[in-house]
Amino acid sequence: MKKKKSLIIYLLIGTVFLVSAYGMRLLFKNYFTNTYYQTDEQIVGIFDPNNLNRILPAKPIICYGAVFKSTALWSTHGNLETALNNQDVLITVETWLKGTDYTSNVLKEVTKGRFDKQIRELALLVSKSHHQVFVRWNPDMEVPTDTYPWQFKSPEDYINAFHYFSKKLKAYVPKAQIIWGPSGYPGDTEYWPGNKAVDYASITLGSPSELSAHFYPQDTTVAEMLRHKLHRLRFIDKPVLIMSGNAAKSHLPDSLLNRQKSYYSQYRNIIYSKNNYVDSARIKPVRTTLKIGVFDPNKKLINQPGITVEHLFTDWGEVERGDFEKKFSGVINRHHEVIVTMEPWKDTSKTPDKAMLQSIMKGRYDPVIKKLFTIISSTQTTVYLRWMHEMEIPIHRYAWQSQDPVTYINAYRYFMQFGGGPGKNVKKVWGPAGDRGSVDFWPGDDVVDFISIAIYGLPDKNITDPEKQEAFSTIFNRKFFRMRFLSKPLFITEFGVKGPEDFQNKWLAKAAQTINANPHVFGACYFNLYDNPKAWGNIKAPDWSITPRSMAAFTNLLKK
Repeated sequence: MKKKKSLIIYLLIGTVFLVSAYGMRLLFKNYFTNTYYQTDEQIVGIFDPNNLNRILPAKPIICYGAVFKSTALWSTHGNLETALNNQDVLITVETWLKGTDYTSNVLKEVTKGRFDKQIRELALLVSKSHHQVFVRWNPDMEVPTDTYPWQFKSPEDYINAFHYFSKKLKAYVPKAQIIWGPSGYPGDTEYWPGNKAVDYASITLGSPSELSAHFYPQDTTVAEMLRHKLHRLRFIDKPVLIMSGNAAKSHLPDSLLNRQKSYYSQYRNIIYSKNNYVDSARIKPVRTTLKIGVFDPNKKLINQPGITVEHLFTDWGEVERGDFEKKFSGVINRHHEVIVTMEPWKDTSKTPDKAMLQSIMKGRYDPVIKKLFTIISSTQTTVYLRWMHEMEIPIHRYAWQSQDPVTYINAYRYFMQFGGGPGKNVKKVWGPAGDRGSVDFWPGDDVVDFISIAIYGLPDKNITDPEKQEAFSTIFNRKFFRMRFLSKPLFITEFGVKGPEDFQNKWLAKAAQTINANPHVFGACYFNLYDNPKAWGNIKAPDWSITPRSMAAFTNLLKK
């Protein structure tokens, strides 16, 4: 009986030991090792804006992943060394902190040198290869989700970390080709690290990370996805590797690439012109005079001595009925310059136009455009004509929102060039809100004199506490950075803050500091009214109105 019990005990101990050993093996494999493994991703094409005949890779390229863990003690190379000896390889590097720690910023840890050992190890592997090696680092960075720990981080942190990784790897292995690898999601170029740090760009068709994000409508076909993703990279003068993800097939039909090549060639002179490849290096214009204005339909602020500009919003119907001309004449008679925000909707037929952009280009609204241009060109006073604003916001408040960027660009250009364009006194204003993907809708230098953005303290309509509003400088810096590929002067045609007067005064005082410190801001126009209640649903629309005393104090703080 004792022997039987002893046998059972030994068996139990042996089982526990085996299970523990296996568990420790998995623990060491998944937690204490850097892992190199072959991935399911494939390169299905190359799109080179400088060589449209280059469609497929010259040689097959096998894809590997390199998962770097901050806690790793050693590495498992798998079959990577064999692959490097036999063919061209693309290695996607991922940097991870301890476990699933999303509270720390992995990008800052990279620049602190926390992954230097792994970078050296990777460089040693790559240096032994006699074939071409591409290294893609922390991809899908722009997708607003938390699939990877480097997402939902600031562009500045990502760019700094990318530079650190690229410079260090190139120092060890100059022949390595560094890939900047966004998914191709709206806002990707915010994370562009610049030509010096990048050899290739890449996009992913059917990225699992992107499929988990729902801020923007997802394309329904591979053709749409390809066209939109490549369009978003039009400021990037690098060959683009087209990669497959879970939602795409391993083969991309030649017909799709040929169609994209034809589409690109069709708009090569303007939308896809080489003039766009500026790498954020242009010199920004510097103001000589600051224009201070108000949107003030209740006429509470317009007579203040510091005000030189008034803002008018209008639409087709107001122009057709003559209402706009009356309002415009009133501003001219007060000897003020005018911002005219033309919203192409609500004509006198009162029939919603569901294909507004197409109707504009087909000439349906030519008579009203002609009438508008006649009115605003009949004076020597400077008029700032803002057309189809806030187009990049993925909502349907306006008929020109959530539209294809190229269609928007063509409609914008049609309007601004109609009949030779408006008079010389009219300045053409391109007016995004300044949100993600703004530059996707950039219509071209020749039809823009000023860029306009909107700055409101309230970041979310569910926030009711005025103290939780963002500072003017925070919003300005974020939105202005998105315009870094463009060299036009900036006019803040709308801004506002809600709350008690003392809070508004503090917010406006700091806004004045930001405007004074940024000489590329040529004008600022306060929105002295409540917002449109229809846009806020069941929540009370914010009231941005300020007192004449607050406006006077703000104006006095500005450097004229």
